[in-house]
Amino acid sequence: MAENQVMLKGTGEGLLISLGDGEWQALLTELQSRLKDTAAFFRGAEVSLDPGTHLLTAEMLKTVMALLREHDIELHAVVSANEDVISVAHGLGLRAQPPRPRPHRRGAKAEVKRPVLSEGILLRGTVRSGQVVQHPGHVVIVGDVNPGGQVVAGGDVIVWGKVRGVVQAGAIGDDEAVVCALNLAPAQLRIGNYIARAPEEQAQHRARPEVAYVKDGTIVVDSWESI
Repeated sequence: MAENQVMLKGTGEGLLISLGDGEWQALLTELQSRLKDTAAFFRGAEVSLDPGTHLLTAEMLKTVMALLREHDIELHAVVSANEDVISVAHGLGLRAQPPRPRPHRRGAKAEVKRPVLSEGILLRGTVRSGQVVQHPGHVVIVGDVNPGGQVVAGGDVIVWGKVRGVVQAGAIGDDEAVVCALNLAPAQLRIGNYIARAPEEQAQHRARPEVAYVKDGTIVVDSWESI
């Protein structure tokens, strides 16, 4: 399978879309697909664009901006050190940010594959029915997630309480994210590109901290001590 050429991730400065070195039209097609898959997560967000090696023209940037707006996403900055790209960004009323060093994609085995996420947030209290907690980084909740409550995180979700609502970790495509809870009995559980629902009979008998993660293409639940 071809390596993803479009990366969506949270950073300390907010949400970032990074483009690989692929053909421009193919990148736009992949970006469209990724945004469609994560529409609820990004809706209403402001994002930055790192075009990588692509020398953006005004038309190229306008195309990206129009594509983002189809999903109710606003581009507010371009990450580039190229003077021409910076000039194009400024001409469209966008900010320009210097790029950060990119991690090596090949070589050292110790390279971290997971996206760099923004700081996590800590919430104290119960996520009640109808409430939605949404954050591009990790989310820690000291309390319960009640039925009808929803937590959507770009990174891991840790609940120091009972999960009976909907929890989605790795919402921007991170299949290595995990969900931890003192009692894990969600109405629905999503990790990256995978979805699962806890078996009712199993949930009723579990009274131990647990962690859910993706293994061999399936969401599995194990004791917290296993990680």
